[in-house]
Amino acid sequence: MSYPPTLKYTKDHEWIDLADERGRIGITDYAQQQLGDVVYVELPAVGTKISQGQSFGTIESVKAVSELFAPVSGEVVDVNAALKDKPESINADPHGTWLIAVKLSKPGEVDALLDATRYADLVKA
Repeated sequence: MSYPPTLKYTKDHEWIDLADERGRIGITDYAQQQLGDVVYVELPAVGTKISQGQSFGTIESVKAVSELFAPVSGEVVDVNAALKDKPESINADPHGTWLIAVKLSKPGEVDALLDATRYADLVKA
Protein backbone atom coordinates (compact mmCIF):
# COMPACT_ATOMS: atom_id res chain seq x y z
CA MET A 1 0.00 0.00 0.00
CA SER A 2 1.20 3.47 -0.73
CA TYR A 3 0.48 6.27 1.70
CA PRO A 4 -0.51 9.67 0.28
CA PRO A 5 2.40 12.12 0.66
CA THR A 6 -0.04 14.98 1.33
CA LEU A 7 -1.07 13.45 4.67
CA LYS A 8 0.75 13.35 8.03
CA TYR A 9 0.64 10.16 10.11
CA THR A 10 0.81 9.00 13.73
CA LYS A 11 2.44 5.89 15.17
CA ASP A 12 -1.11 4.96 16.26
CA HIS A 13 -2.16 4.72 12.58
CA GLU A 14 -4.24 7.87 12.21
CA TRP A 15 -3.70 10.44 9.47
CA ILE A 16 -4.45 14.14 9.18
CA ASP A 17 -5.01 16.14 6.01
CA LEU A 18 -4.03 19.71 6.82
CA ALA A 19 -5.35 22.93 5.30
CA ASP A 20 -4.14 26.05 7.11
CA GLU A 21 -5.21 25.81 10.77
CA ARG A 22 -7.68 22.97 10.14
CA GLY A 23 -7.37 19.29 9.44
CA ARG A 24 -9.44 16.22 8.68
CA ILE A 25 -8.53 13.05 10.58
CA GLY A 26 -8.94 9.42 9.53
CA ILE A 27 -7.31 6.02 9.94
CA THR A 28 -4.69 4.52 7.65
CA ASP A 29 -5.03 1.61 5.27
CA TYR A 30 -2.78 -0.40 7.57
CA ALA A 31 -5.16 0.24 10.49
CA GLN A 32 -8.27 -0.78 8.58
CA GLN A 33 -6.54 -3.96 7.37
CA GLN A 34 -5.65 -4.88 10.96
CA LEU A 35 -9.20 -4.16 12.15
CA GLY A 36 -11.08 -6.00 9.42
CA ASP A 37 -14.63 -5.02 8.51
CA VAL A 38 -15.59 -1.81 10.31
CA VAL A 39 -19.13 -1.97 11.70
CA TYR A 40 -19.40 1.09 13.99
CA VAL A 41 -17.59 4.35 14.78
CA GLU A 42 -18.12 6.45 17.91
CA LEU A 43 -17.01 10.04 17.36
CA PRO A 44 -17.06 13.19 19.51
CA ALA A 45 -19.61 15.96 19.10
CA VAL A 46 -18.81 19.22 17.32
CA GLY A 47 -17.27 21.60 19.85
CA THR A 48 -15.38 18.87 21.74
CA LYS A 49 -11.79 19.74 22.61
CA ILE A 50 -9.24 17.03 21.80
CA SER A 51 -5.59 16.70 22.81
CA GLN A 52 -2.71 15.25 20.83
CA GLY A 53 -2.16 11.59 21.70
CA GLN A 54 -5.42 11.27 23.65
CA SER A 55 -8.41 9.14 22.67
CA PHE A 56 -11.22 10.95 20.85
CA GLY A 57 -13.46 8.01 19.99
CA THR A 58 -13.62 4.33 19.12
CA ILE A 59 -13.84 2.22 16.01
CA GLU A 60 -15.45 -1.20 16.12
CA SER A 61 -14.86 -4.02 13.67
CA VAL A 62 -15.87 -7.66 13.49
CA LYS A 63 -12.55 -8.42 15.24
CA ALA A 64 -12.14 -5.75 17.93
CA VAL A 65 -12.93 -2.33 19.36
CA SER A 66 -10.03 0.11 19.13
CA GLU A 67 -9.52 3.62 20.40
CA LEU A 68 -8.89 6.51 18.02
CA PHE A 69 -6.07 8.86 19.00
CA ALA A 70 -5.80 12.53 18.10
CA PRO A 71 -2.81 13.45 15.93
CA VAL A 72 -3.14 17.08 17.06
CA SER A 73 -4.87 19.18 19.69
CA GLY A 74 -7.84 21.30 18.76
CA GLU A 75 -11.59 21.65 18.61
CA VAL A 76 -13.86 19.36 16.61
CA VAL A 77 -15.54 21.52 13.95
CA ASP A 78 -17.20 18.76 11.89
CA VAL A 79 -18.03 15.06 12.15
CA ASN A 80 -18.51 12.75 9.16
CA ALA A 81 -22.19 11.92 9.78
CA ALA A 82 -22.26 9.53 6.79
CA LEU A 83 -20.24 7.03 8.84
CA LYS A 84 -23.23 6.41 11.10
CA ASP A 85 -25.00 4.59 8.26
CA LYS A 86 -21.95 3.47 6.26
CA PRO A 87 -18.98 2.79 8.55
CA GLU A 88 -17.69 0.27 6.02
CA SER A 89 -16.68 3.18 3.76
CA ILE A 90 -13.54 3.33 5.94
CA ASN A 91 -12.53 -0.09 4.60
CA ALA A 92 -13.28 0.88 1.01
CA ASP A 93 -11.31 4.15 1.03
CA PRO A 94 -9.33 4.63 4.26
CA HIS A 95 -7.29 7.61 3.05
CA GLY A 96 -10.31 9.31 1.52
CA THR A 97 -12.78 8.76 4.36
CA TRP A 98 -12.36 11.26 7.18
CA LEU A 99 -13.78 10.85 10.68
CA ILE A 100 -13.62 14.35 12.18
CA ALA A 101 -12.40 17.80 11.21
CA VAL A 102 -10.56 19.93 13.76
CA LYS A 103 -9.39 23.49 14.17
CA LEU A 104 -5.84 23.18 15.47
CA SER A 105 -5.04 24.87 18.78
CA LYS A 106 -1.31 24.04 18.65
CA PRO A 107 -0.19 23.97 14.98
CA GLY A 108 3.41 23.19 15.99
CA GLU A 109 2.31 19.69 17.04
CA VAL A 110 2.23 18.77 13.36
CA ASP A 111 6.05 18.74 13.39
CA ALA A 112 5.99 15.58 15.55
CA LEU A 113 3.97 13.62 12.96
CA LEU A 114 5.39 11.23 10.38
CA ASP A 115 5.56 11.85 6.65
CA ALA A 116 4.41 9.11 4.25
CA THR A 117 7.88 7.57 3.87
CA ARG A 118 8.52 7.33 7.60
CA TYR A 119 5.04 5.93 8.20
CA ALA A 120 5.52 3.28 5.48
CA ASP A 121 8.80 2.28 7.12
CA LEU A 122 7.04 2.00 10.49
CA VAL A 123 4.38 -0.42 9.26
CA LYS A 124 6.94 -2.53 7.36
CA ALA A 125 8.87 -3.19 10.58
